[in-house]
Amino acid sequence: MTETVKALTVTELTRGIKKVLSDEFDDIKVEGELSNVLLHSSGHLYASLKDENSVIKLVMFKGANLKLKFKPAGGMNVIVHGRVDVYEKSGQYQIIADYMEEADGRGSLQKKFEDLRDKLVKEGLIVRKSDGTHHRSNPRPIPGFPEKIGIVTSPTGAAIQDMLNIIDRRFSNVTVVLDPVKVQGDGAAEEIAEAVARLNLLGGFDVLIVGRGGGSIEDLWAFNEESVARAIYASETPVISAVGHEIDFTIADFVADLRAPTPSAAAELVVKDKNDIIAVLEGASARLNQALSGMVERYGEKIAALGKTGLSSALKRTVEVYKERLNSLRKNAVLVRPGERVNELRQELDDLDQRATKAYGHFMELKLGVLVLAKSRLEGLNPLKILERGYSVTVNRKTGTIIRDSKDLKKGDPVELRFAKGSAGAEITETK
Repeated sequence: MTETVKALTVTELTRGIKKVLSDEFDDIKVEGELSNVLLHSSGHLYASLKDENSVIKLVMFKGANLKLKFKPAGGMNVIVHGRVDVYEKSGQYQIIADYMEEADGRGSLQKKFEDLRDKLVKEGLIVRKSDGTHHRSNPRPIPGFPEKIGIVTSPTGAAIQDMLNIIDRRFSNVTVVLDPVKVQGDGAAEEIAEAVARLNLLGGFDVLIVGRGGGSIEDLWAFNEESVARAIYASETPVISAVGHEIDFTIADFVADLRAPTPSAAAELVVKDKNDIIAVLEGASARLNQALSGMVERYGEKIAALGKTGLSSALKRTVEVYKERLNSLRKNAVLVRPGERVNELRQELDDLDQRATKAYGHFMELKLGVLVLAKSRLEGLNPLKILERGYSVTVNRKTGTIIRDSKDLKKGDPVELRFAKGSAGAEITETK
């Protein structure tokens, strides 16, 4: 009688695997390239260690992390000492490192990054500062109040939604045009470079934002490609680079006119808050009104007093001239009622908002009309429409080819007749 094998729970199996791996690989050294480096607020370091063919998770807890003599970053080639463990919650095996040192040589991606950066420095596109940082050699100012902004990023990522929400909240009158591109993977760099060139060719933009959300060095690599760097530098419109998180630096950051630490920060940098502008205008109006009132109080009585003294006629005429100027200032609508100008500006802003909304609606109507026309043309080209008028398609069942001439058939050939709805099998009895 065969003994029944007891079924293990998932936890029991995971713990068994953990014990085997821990016993077998409890004192190891592994060399590889760092990726997805994350320094948690707890002080623990999480990363991936990879080579050309494989990748493994790496954890370095706070106590060991504090002893590091360098700052780990994606692309670095390192040697770690530690043990293999299994994280029971996910069943994923990982290296628990107690020591890490920089290996001889650089990681492949880090080497490519530094080589391109140094190449662009030699060509004069990038300037290396004395503190070791890099920036564009001829950065241009970003417009203070842009009316039209071009954005090059993924249409499905969180970055575009964050930027649109911030821009709409801060100043909804701004026109935003998205040129959708891939931001990682094969062909991403070419799409980004072409989009930057395309928006420049289209023209009319005050500033461009090029970027994406955070990720590993591999995820952000498209923004370290030479084609993207040269397209950004060649842009006639000022460019803001907004790639990844605050700790992420790319070649695109170095050649752009301004680097934003995140896409959301780029939106805040490029668009002023309408409420802040109104507050500044109202503050200036209040100060001007207060200064005018003080001037009237300080000099009005003095001028009146001088007029009562026995002054020469010339001095009296001078006093009268200044009195007339003072009275004119008192009657000036802008000075007497400065709040009216602020209200006018508010109304102009609202009018611009309405005009922009109306223009956008008209634009969408035109595009919808184009789509409807294209749909109609496509439907007219639909072969099923032809079949619905009573025609059919004859296919040779042996070769799968469509028959256009009776010479392509001979007696006994099996065929399939395809109609607008369904099909039927047949055999050729004769041809003419």
